[in-house]
Amino acid sequence: MRTVNHRLGIEHALAPNFVHTGRAVSGSTIYPSIGSVVAHERGAADDQVPAYLLIGYPSVSRGPGFLGARHGYIYLVDTETGPAGLSTPEGIDGSRAAERRRLLAPLQGNGAPDSSAAEYAIAQREALRLAGPGFMRNFRLDEEPSSLRQRYGGEFGQRCLLSRRLVQAGVRFIEVSHNLNFINGAGWDTHNAGQLEQHTLIRELDTALSALITDLEAKGLLDKTLIAIGTEFGRPGQFDSGGGRGHQSAAFSLVLAGGGLRHRGAYGITDTYSNKIVEHPVSVPDFHATIYAALGINPAKELVNASRPVPITDGGKPIAALFG
Repeated sequence: MRTVNHRLGIEHALAPNFVHTGRAVSGSTIYPSIGSVVAHERGAADDQVPAYLLIGYPSVSRGPGFLGARHGYIYLVDTETGPAGLSTPEGIDGSRAAERRRLLAPLQGNGAPDSSAAEYAIAQREALRLAGPGFMRNFRLDEEPSSLRQRYGGEFGQRCLLSRRLVQAGVRFIEVSHNLNFINGAGWDTHNAGQLEQHTLIRELDTALSALITDLEAKGLLDKTLIAIGTEFGRPGQFDSGGGRGHQSAAFSLVLAGGGLRHRGAYGITDTYSNKIVEHPVSVPDFHATIYAALGINPAKELVNASRPVPITDGGKPIAALFG
């Protein structure tokens, strides 16, 4: 089995808890997202960058759950300026920043090791560590050739280009949300007339994804970078009375590219209207297990939540046909 260094995730989910965690919400347990599990198990590939970066809006389903804040994400919505709060404000020189850290140190020493205060202290130290010019330079997309930036396309494409730079810098897991600004007016939830503009989403996704794949390949990174495209559910083959298409949870498509896997085109077959899987079904836990296995993580390993063992996947099995 091949060990893959990085994982890029692209998602356009509407209610992404299940596709992010591989589990339905259960009582008081907050399960970690796949990004946080990767951060927990593999860490960053370089100690000058975070392990997990989210290009999109934060949510509980994308977070560390019971693994704690140290395995959470750094997030941003602006590709030009980098994560909010990491850049030193104007007028704060090195000596003044050092004095602030000195004053903060006694407060960070308080609290039990597993307390919220201790978790916050860890997150604060991580933010201070990343505030230097080395990490922030990754967000200078103007360093890339203009022809390459044009190939990636618009806003979403620039996020994908930034992701490639972050992969090179050693960020282990990057999630890129698609259509943050609803360029088609409705997002992927194309009920009623929203279906009429779905092609604008498909075109943008196709342009950016093809540029990302060819760019990674040209730089010798594709075989060790796994690209995963996920959504919370699919759409039925039939139109509804409003001219749109409803929700289809029984069968939908997820995509894997790169990562040194034995790609084989479409895997699995549904009936005519995609209502039922008739060959090679793959569950969401299986999809997670395949990603973990490609990243060199044992999908059967158990994590610990308050002294209780919790398997990384909910019984997921890697797709054997993609390995070997």
